[in-house]
Order: sequence, then C-alpha cells, then structure tokens
Amino acid sequence: MTVEEKEQKRDANLPLNEVKYVISVMSGKGGVGKSLVSALLAIGLRSSGRQVGVLDADITGPSIPKMFFRERPRVETSAVGIIPPQSRTGIRVMSINLLLESEEQAVVWRGPLVGRAIQQFWRDVSWGAMDYLVVDLPPGTSDAPLTVMQSLPQSGVVLVTSPQDLAGMVVRKAAHMAAGVGVPILGLIENMSYFVCPDTGKHHEIFGPSHAHEIAMELDVPLLIRLPLDPEISRLCDEGRIEDYPAKGFGQVVERIVALALPAKPPPFPVQAQPSSKAADAVPAGRTG
Repeated sequence: MTVEEKEQKRDANLPLNEVKYVISVMSGKGGVGKSLVSALLAIGLRSSGRQVGVLDADITGPSIPKMFFRERPRVETSAVGIIPPQSRTGIRVMSINLLLESEEQAVVWRGPLVGRAIQQFWRDVSWGAMDYLVVDLPPGTSDAPLTVMQSLPQSGVVLVTSPQDLAGMVVRKAAHMAAGVGVPILGLIENMSYFVCPDTGKHHEIFGPSHAHEIAMELDVPLLIRLPLDPEISRLCDEGRIEDYPAKGFGQVVERIVALALPAKPPPFPVQAQPSSKAADAVPAGRTG
C-alpha cells in the first residue's frame, strides 16, 4: 500500500470520530505540572458527566498513562483504528507509552516522526463520540506543539506556569505562539503556588512569590486557579490513582473553561507534508493487537 493510499484510509476513518471540543494544555517549559493539569481537567470534565479523552502528545516524555493506570493496559485495535484504553472513571487515554514494549523504552525520533505520530493519534485512534479531548502538549514552542495547533481542530489552550520568574517568561512565549497561530487562550493556571503546612495551616511560598496575576493581566486572560504543592498528588500519580485526588476548586475552573471554549474548528492553516515517508508508520505496534 502506498503512502497516498494509507492517507486516504486514515481520512476515511475521521468521520467516525465526533469530538466537539479540543482543549490543549501548554506550558512552554517542562516541570511546571502541565500533565497534572491535563489530568485534572479531564477528571473534572468527566465528573460533570461529559465524555472525555486525553491525548498524550508528549511523545518523548509521556506521563499520562502512569497517572491513570495502576498497571499498563494492553491496547487493542479494530477495523476502524486503535481503541484507546479507558481509565477507572471512563476517560479514554492514548499515549506512546501504551504502545511501547516497555514504559522505560526511549523514543529517539527526529521532529518529523514526532509530528507524524501526534497526527496519527488524532487520525488513527477510534475516539468515537466525545464531548472533550484534552491534549497534553509537549513543552516548548517547536515542532511538536506546532503540529498539534496546526493539525487538530482547536477549541482553545490552557497555559500552565509556576511561581518562578523563568517559568513566567517562558509561558509568555507559549502565549505568543498560540496567538500567532490563531488559537484562543482560555486561561492561566499556576501550579505549585504554595504549600500548606499540615500542622499550622499556614501558606508557604516555596518557590517564591506568585506572579500569576500580573502574567494573566499582561496576557489579558483569566487566572483560573493557583494550585498548591501537595505531596498527596505525587503519591496518587505514582500509584496510578490521580482520579482519587480531590482537586478543591477545580470544578469551578472546569466550568469557566467550558464557558470560554469554542466548538472545535478546522486548523488555522494546512499542515505541510512531512519530508520523510518513513514517518507514515511512526507509531510502533509492539503492544497493539
């Protein structure tokens, strides 16, 4: 089968996926909790009765499956594509780490292969009818996040930062990137804003004073929430039980995002063809079947 025939087959599967809203979560830099926010957003949407999926677009540093599953599930395939495993509460999850022989296996790919894999997760996965697809973007403003914003029908992006000045500087870069490709920014979330002492209840700003309000005002976007530094989150993520975390106040965040998100619309401009035909089979099939 030629590359063109494969593309036509994938395009034929797209009408089977009816995703109303696609919300990407972006940080600009790693280590600020982007994947955690993606997980909490998906959980909040699901707890309100909506059909939800999570696309882990961080191909070289995937962490979503570890949060949602105690044991790595086996991925099945069907005539219409890859079937995404479902979490305990019914969230559909797809990540490169579900397809590798071992979750410790490194993905050493150049940009075109990474970009093609992300496109395949949108086109070759049988998402079915869903209200929301949350996309956990890789950090930075290069090939991979650009591929998502150009090739997936975006409803908006949520920015994630932390109190450090460096994180604030980089999240501004991410905001400018989103604006440059015409994707609306739904709001800003600051993670690891403070630590609540269990003995005294006093708030401690471990990573320095928050700059979230001034960043939100500068970007003219709402500050959705300041999340605390909570050891319980780390424990539940390590155990594959993030759905058990009681994210206080996150329900209101979800509803604000729902109110701001636009229905999924076509990408702002077409994606250029990848230069390497080998990228057409980028996603490994080691754990499928």
